[in-house]
Amino acid sequence: MSARHIGFIGSGNMAGSIVPGLLDKGWQASRISVADIDPAKVSRLVHKHSVNSSSSEQIGQDCDLIVLAVKPQSMADACATLRPALGSRRPLVMSVAAGVTLARLAEWLGDRLPIVRCMPNTPALIGCGASGLFANALADAGQRQSVEELMRAVGICLWCEREADLDIVTALSGSGPAYFFLFMEAMQDAARKLGLDAALASQLTCQTALGAARLVDSSELELKTLRAQVTSPGGTTEAAVRQFEDNGLRRLVETAIAAAAERAGEFARAGGPAP
Repeated sequence: MSARHIGFIGSGNMAGSIVPGLLDKGWQASRISVADIDPAKVSRLVHKHSVNSSSSEQIGQDCDLIVLAVKPQSMADACATLRPALGSRRPLVMSVAAGVTLARLAEWLGDRLPIVRCMPNTPALIGCGASGLFANALADAGQRQSVEELMRAVGICLWCEREADLDIVTALSGSGPAYFFLFMEAMQDAARKLGLDAALASQLTCQTALGAARLVDSSELELKTLRAQVTSPGGTTEAAVRQFEDNGLRRLVETAIAAAAERAGEFARAGGPAP
């Protein structure tokens, strides 16, 4: 990674997932600094991972890559504290706050900084995240590579062609875990109503979802082909799939994700937090 020193402003869940991911990849704890308005959060990270306790001002003065890992509603204040500390420096800044655009970040930080927006999701907490990225024109190839390496420590990351695509990423992978949780919850409930033990229904649902995802990830076949391989003509799977199709599952998913994307766009246009 081209960055020599990484600083996290905000030490909540996202910093708490990226830091151990970096350490697992061989990054030195002495080259990671964390700051937060809540000293207890910083203490937990320092105690657990031996990283440096710092301040926003010190991170602004020392770090090559600064990760703004605060909530969207706290971003303006975080940038206001950071900006004076930068002086004439031009470190790479990455924001993981949903709904805060590059234009708004440049307004708060100054328009001469290389900035990357990142839309992660909660499975990053266990190293299985999926993140969408978009950089402004000031971020060079080496800085983009640094961001990729940073986010690959907690999963996969992909670059978007347009900043507006991050609204779709928010709707798809950012909010996506909740969709799968809902579907899994519905599967468990259905099995229990049919008489299956609750603990058994829970374990089987979880393992089935996990196995299906791993099968997709490890296979070169398209989803429709994998689905067809499980769906014998006249069999049990076909009976269930027909119900999903006849009752408009595809259309429901389409409208749900479109609604989430539109909501993300509304927050971005308003400069406010996304869900």
